[in-house]
Amino acid sequence: MDLVDQLRALSSRIALTKDMVSTEEATKNAMVMPFIQALGYNVFDPTEVTPELVADVGTKKGEKVDYAILKGGQPIILFECKKSGGDLSINHAGQLFRYFHVTEARFGVLTNGLVYRFFTDLEQPNKMDEKPFFEFNILDFKDRDVDELKKFAKALFNVDTILTTASDLKFTRIIQSRLAEWMTNPSEELVRLLSGDLLGGKRFTPVVKDQFTLITKRAFESLISERINERLKGAMTPELSLTQEPPSAPSPAVVKGKDGDQIVTTAEEIEGFHIVRAILRDCVPLKRIHMRDAQTYCAILLDDNNRKPICRLRFNNTEKLAVGLFNENKDEERFPLSQVEDLYNHSDAIRSALMLHLPKTEV
Repeated sequence: MDLVDQLRALSSRIALTKDMVSTEEATKNAMVMPFIQALGYNVFDPTEVTPELVADVGTKKGEKVDYAILKGGQPIILFECKKSGGDLSINHAGQLFRYFHVTEARFGVLTNGLVYRFFTDLEQPNKMDEKPFFEFNILDFKDRDVDELKKFAKALFNVDTILTTASDLKFTRIIQSRLAEWMTNPSEELVRLLSGDLLGGKRFTPVVKDQFTLITKRAFESLISERINERLKGAMTPELSLTQEPPSAPSPAVVKGKDGDQIVTTAEEIEGFHIVRAILRDCVPLKRIHMRDAQTYCAILLDDNNRKPICRLRFNNTEKLAVGLFNENKDEERFPLSQVEDLYNHSDAIRSALMLHLPKTEV
């Protein structure tokens, strides 16, 4: 099983059980050890993964780090664990800081079982940075996150390779965070910069500032929407060139329902449709998976047949996304989503719903 599949399986399990994990020890057993094992390390071999590695650090005797991954008898990655959902501020990484200083390890990981923050010594040699260069969220990750995480896997681990990209990753995270903040709350400096050439010498008064702050926010929203639509069109293009068939999914549009009510097919619904197709790509030909929008939900169907529902995308309330999944009795159970990509966490249930409609010869 590839790393991404192992992580998705672990993510699904943790999503269901995280509320039951309330102590640091339980977090280690249920979350952190499976994560380390997914990276290819044998958590039951103390020459490869050593729990509570002890060292004397200055005047502190018997200092422990929760886990140390070893190579050739020397630590290469250190893990300090907090309880599930616990605070991961740098103030809670004291032992990791101290142990990092006295070992050969170049990487330290601070985790609460859900979020993994990776540190190294980019700023001062042999002194762990206060800011992580990479962060991985087991409940919310993308393919590019897995690509970065693979560098820490046993089969691919190479200090020089990771350090080569660590600096770029760190600065990219900082810039992304700043851009995300500007999207929702543009700073005065940014608004001044963007409006400077447009004011024609006019003064940057409070009224002008408010006007261009609103315009800047709208410009960000419009740009992101356009990029999403371009990506969706790009995802549909290869299939068109191969099959010369029109896509099953409509572009975002407003259509009339049977009762004359307006039905809006949103970009999120189209994205969800393509994610479901990606999940089912190895099960049936993609042309058999269709979407049919309604006022309260968007149905994903096999063979465009209402009697063969696979799932329902309940995205009409964009602040509270959910997916409806079907059991053997074709009863629908709804599961909340924090974002559209969380559909991947329900891959097994989506495949199971599809299998209910396939003859045994196709399963």
